Amino acid sequence: MTRPFRGLSSPLRPVDALTASAARLLRRDVLKIGGLGMFGLTMPKLLKATESSKSSGRSGTAKSVIFLFQWGGPSHVDTFDLKLDAPDGIKTKYGHISSALPGLPVVEYLPETAKILDKVTLVRTLTHTMKNHNSAGYYALTGWAPPLDDQRLRDSQDLMPGYGSIVDAVSPNTDGLPTFVAFPHSIADGSTVPGQHASFLGKAHDPLLILEDPNRDDFKLPELSLPAGMTMERLANRRELQKLINKQSRMLEYSAEARGLDAYYEKAIGMLDSPKVREAFDLSKEPNELREAYGRTTYGQSCLLARRLAEAGVSFINVYFDQSIGGQKTDSGGWDTHGFNDTRQYEILHKRHLPITDQTLPTLLNDLEQRGLLDSTLVVWVGEFGRTPKINGNVSRDHWPRCYTALLAGGGVKKGFLYGKSDKSGAYPDTDPVTPDDLSATIYALMGIDPETEIRDALDRPLPLSGGRVIYDVMA
Repeated sequence: MTRPFRGLSSPLRPVDALTASAARLLRRDVLKIGGLGMFGLTMPKLLKATESSKSSGRSGTAKSVIFLFQWGGPSHVDTFDLKLDAPDGIKTKYGHISSALPGLPVVEYLPETAKILDKVTLVRTLTHTMKNHNSAGYYALTGWAPPLDDQRLRDSQDLMPGYGSIVDAVSPNTDGLPTFVAFPHSIADGSTVPGQHASFLGKAHDPLLILEDPNRDDFKLPELSLPAGMTMERLANRRELQKLINKQSRMLEYSAEARGLDAYYEKAIGMLDSPKVREAFDLSKEPNELREAYGRTTYGQSCLLARRLAEAGVSFINVYFDQSIGGQKTDSGGWDTHGFNDTRQYEILHKRHLPITDQTLPTLLNDLEQRGLLDSTLVVWVGEFGRTPKINGNVSRDHWPRCYTALLAGGGVKKGFLYGKSDKSGAYPDTDPVTPDDLSATIYALMGIDPETEIRDALDRPLPLSGGRVIYDVMA
């Protein structure tokens, strides 16, 4: 089945005939036209004219989103989209087990995850054309395609803000809690990946970024700690506040950038005196048994912290699997598995990636459900791309953005549901292709935020939050 892109009169053709980047270019042209006005149509009206499914009016129940970003790119054909009938060299080298979702086998190293797949929706046809980590990572974190597929892509005011920064701009928390929190890393591959911050929305909408390891016994938040000798009364004084801003930002004048920091620190200062904020970040309140269940790893304790923040009312929480894409170790690094240059590459999957995932992901979903939080918390588990169906000479799989899988749970999505089908080798969508743009529109809709809501870029041009289409079929 084919589905139209917004603004295009013809249906979406196979990804190798009409690439996602070409479609994005056409949508950017439409945005320019919409900013000027065309025959009296404003941008929302122009986009809405080609989106008949908006008439359903459905939205989700998500008050919070826990965005579990699997930096490096998990292999869909070694996890949730096994191709058991494919020839050797394509099908997984691992064994498989049945799951709680009838007819869906999963890799043998995810036995606990297999038990909870009746709680989730698997979108198995995510597709785009960005093959480099930084550009694909930006696409995944914002729902907007970058202007080019380049590993040197860097933060720029021309690029879009991250999801959480947009939520902070259009639907901020008003109870003293941060809207957007990110931890425990700032991810990079050579340069910092764009899309982790607020970009042109201004520093006031940057995440509260926690770079401490939640798994450490002395875990604390320096961002929420007063300097030695500084009291709340002194900090409330405008002059002392400016000194703190200048010191931490290393600025000597009160520039526009400093004013953005001013607003950011104003919010942080409000958190300093909030028992609710201190309570939310205090992992010592959790019983040791539950901490062990999540896994005494940086990622495991980060997911537990994410649950505490969602429970407290934080709207958008980014948890990064690892700081790096991966390298030549089997005890650290993200999901990139082709850096070893030898046949050890598969070892990191069953020694690190899959065991951590199998301990933490089902524990998080079960914990949310037992607390009555799963319906109000959307969990998104996704990387920036998948892996090639064909195994290379070093017994690994390379970057593959043409088809990969995202897992969604809670927050108004269906339970035990498969959306889209990949072809016989897992190389391309066979039905229902989904772009990161579409995923972004769906996330906003599940939060009750209209994806066509306008924000203004650095040149004061109107932009919708998302240029994709809401995937109503995944919504309960």
